[in-house]
Amino acid sequence: MLNPPHHKLCGMTTTSHALAIAARGLHKAYGEKKVLDGIDLAVPRGTVFSLLGPNGAGKTTVVKILSTPVSADGGQAQVAGHDLAADPQAVRAAIGVTGQFSAVDGLITGEENMLLMADLHHLSRREGRRTAAELLERFDLLAAASRPAATYSGGMKRRLDIAMTLVGNPRIIFLDEPTTGLDPRSRHTMWTIVRELVTDGVTVFLTTQYLEEADQLAHRIAVLHDGQIAAEGTADELKRLVPGGHVRLRFADPAAYRAAASALRETTPDDESLTLRLPTNGSQRELRAILDQLDSAGAEAAELTVHTPDLDDVFFALTSGTHQMAEATR
Repeated sequence: MLNPPHHKLCGMTTTSHALAIAARGLHKAYGEKKVLDGIDLAVPRGTVFSLLGPNGAGKTTVVKILSTPVSADGGQAQVAGHDLAADPQAVRAAIGVTGQFSAVDGLITGEENMLLMADLHHLSRREGRRTAAELLERFDLLAAASRPAATYSGGMKRRLDIAMTLVGNPRIIFLDEPTTGLDPRSRHTMWTIVRELVTDGVTVFLTTQYLEEADQLAHRIAVLHDGQIAAEGTADELKRLVPGGHVRLRFADPAAYRAAASALRETTPDDESLTLRLPTNGSQRELRAILDQLDSAGAEAAELTVHTPDLDDVFFALTSGTHQMAEATR
């Protein structure tokens, strides 16, 4: 695993108060089907942690365990500093959950949905109305507050869903595939909301099928495959696991092209387009070395472009059953 965060759960006390979620050795099986096979998680406070994986990989099971509806068969975990097994009520009081399927009641208005959540959190009538109004305004739903939620667009329902989650002022929010089925504009609106939550100090545990979403939002990403964490790290760290990164040099002058081809090693030349392709991990050190070699050869490139693998490449490599890739990340 890439740069695994150090944490300890002996006696269910973590050595780092900076962790919003700390889990070790979580196991879960349904009959003969092993869903989770001893996964470890460490999520710093005030960050976005994204869990990726194919359909059926166990992402929702992880969310259900950490948010208390489902019990793990083995392992230990703390959420918001509370022991998951010993004090689930304290965990529930500290978190909010937005699942794959909206909890919005379409038969009542947006405001009534909010007030219902306020009642569930035992807010006074006055405090409930104030909180509902503030959140409806924050999520740009005030104008539609008196309309039945069934008339809302998919994006509006999702915004209302998260607004309802925030009624209890949770410091940790689980978002289980929150943008599935949304159009690109609504998805980008959701991304803005997530960033604002983190700016306010909220921790977001995000599962998603959209790799671009994890790339845009997550401070750290873990890939779940065959019940285990296949790799974990920042988006850039994960991208460097996959071969295929290269630099492409295009030359306007044939003489410069030939000089560069002689000076640089492991190039793939294209004489017709006067381009050279060199394998690289895209690091500043490697790029500087290439430029130094070009300067020494007196060859000036008209264009330099860096191509790095994206999260799609990482995802397919890690979930295709490639044993070597999984071993390289441990």
